Amino acid sequence: MIKTLKQFFGFCNRKDRNKLYLAIVLGVVRAIFAALRITAIAAVVQGLIDGNMTSRHIWISLGIMLVSVLGQVAINLKTTMLQCEAGYHSCAQKRIEIAEHLRYLPMGFFNKNSLGAITNVTTNTMEALADIATRIVMITTQGILTTAVIACFVFAFDWRIGIVLLAGILLYVCFNAVMQRAVRPAAPRKQRADEELVAQVIEYVQGIAEVKNYSMTDDAAKKLEAAIREKQASDTSMEFKVVPWVTVQNIVTKLTGVAMSVLSLKLYFDGSMPLLYCIMMMVSSFMVYESLDSMSAFTSLLRTVRISVAKTKEILDMPPMDIDGDDISPENRDIELKNVGFSYDKRKIIDGVSLHIPEKSTTAFVGPSGGGKTTLCHLMARFWDVQEGEVTLGGRNVKDYSFDSLMKNFSFVFQNVYLFEDTVANNIRFGEPDAPMERVIEAAKKAKCHDFIMSLPKGYDTVIGEGGASLSGGEKQRISIARAIMKDAPIIILDEATANVDPENEAELTAAIEALTKEKTIIMIAHRLKTVRNADRIFVIDRGRISQAGTHEELMSRAGIYKSFVEGRREAASWKLAG
Repeated sequence: MIKTLKQFFGFCNRKDRNKLYLAIVLGVVRAIFAALRITAIAAVVQGLIDGNMTSRHIWISLGIMLVSVLGQVAINLKTTMLQCEAGYHSCAQKRIEIAEHLRYLPMGFFNKNSLGAITNVTTNTMEALADIATRIVMITTQGILTTAVIACFVFAFDWRIGIVLLAGILLYVCFNAVMQRAVRPAAPRKQRADEELVAQVIEYVQGIAEVKNYSMTDDAAKKLEAAIREKQASDTSMEFKVVPWVTVQNIVTKLTGVAMSVLSLKLYFDGSMPLLYCIMMMVSSFMVYESLDSMSAFTSLLRTVRISVAKTKEILDMPPMDIDGDDISPENRDIELKNVGFSYDKRKIIDGVSLHIPEKSTTAFVGPSGGGKTTLCHLMARFWDVQEGEVTLGGRNVKDYSFDSLMKNFSFVFQNVYLFEDTVANNIRFGEPDAPMERVIEAAKKAKCHDFIMSLPKGYDTVIGEGGASLSGGEKQRISIARAIMKDAPIIILDEATANVDPENEAELTAAIEALTKEKTIIMIAHRLKTVRNADRIFVIDRGRISQAGTHEELMSRAGIYKSFVEGRREAASWKLAG
């Protein structure tokens, strides 16, 4: 329990941690105010025992009680504000810290499973920490402090009752430790269920169009239902492990109070304890029971704190790429790969590739799917770090560049475009949020998307759906090209940018790409013949190696993958239905 509390305080930043420490200090004062109730009761009891009960005793008791209540209310208000400020601010800062950390993780980290984990941490986990965990931590610490103050009070008046109370507290702590150990094996299953549920919901929502198109609604729903059932089962299993031990803890607190009361009465009847002390010890027993009982209801939830902190640290502890390079402006943009090797999950993706791409040239990568074409482009832009060899830009290893200065040299147009749920204008100026509207319109015109933008309900101020759901594939591509034109980077990487474009949009998309790539270094991945035949250099990538290299004419003059690729495309283009 104490270890979990220390983990939570260590998780918070210094400013918010100091607020929590102040809340704990105030909690000690609150516990003292709570203990004043015993004194208030003692004032009345003493008058009754002495047989000279007067209004003075009553007013003293009411005054002490009033101080006790008002003191607790005032401190509760302050501690609640402190814990809320610390909790919400810490989690907001952690969200920002995670977002910043994700910028510098290798792209290989981002897959279906990790996206579910990231989404779960930044939503459910952070919400649990900000809202639930902070209260759990503060209620638990206040319960500990109140119990400690009352225990000191009891020991000060009668060490024998103090021993009984201490024994009850130790027994309570032992059962609490057993409960924490009992739920620990179930925690990973619950966390996996949380992540899988988030991942399945994301996949179901994002792929709903394809699911309906192929009449796979039942199958997709079954996967989502299975994730929901597993989440239900993991939560239920966790609760079944917790409830028996919470019950045992409650029994211990009740029996501790009973034992204190019984022993106090025995000592009084034996004549070894004054009646006033006996009554005070019995009142103290109820206060200890109240303190421990409220704490036991929440200590079982400390696992939420432990799991949440651990999952957040798991992401933040992922080793980022070394980004502390120099801010370099290369004299030229020649790209060179020297005996580059790269593996992912122990599978060799790139194997000993060496090539040179001169500045302002056009290079095409072709080859079978899964051969390593996209990976090569990602290695050039340092989405991953190579494990063998090196990649250089302008004669300098890309690792020598700071990440931001390296990214200034590259613009990307991917096959699958992602647009943000924002205005068209803000999607175009995404990389330069302060760019004037004149530049946005100029980029849109070059990308051949100005006309269709103006036909939208609010033109450039039209808010498009998340991922660009309200636009066609060709329209999304042209907006992404306008975004790249705005960046005006010297190196353009086109990853199957025209693969899924319908014939009606192809001409305008081609014109947009020409506007984007003018006087630039172009690296393209394509399957369409006319997009690669005019390249200065064509590399055929197969199984992570360069199997062929040359111009279109050179590669057509000899047998190989490229010639087969071209001839296969020609046959497909000339194929017709029989009349």
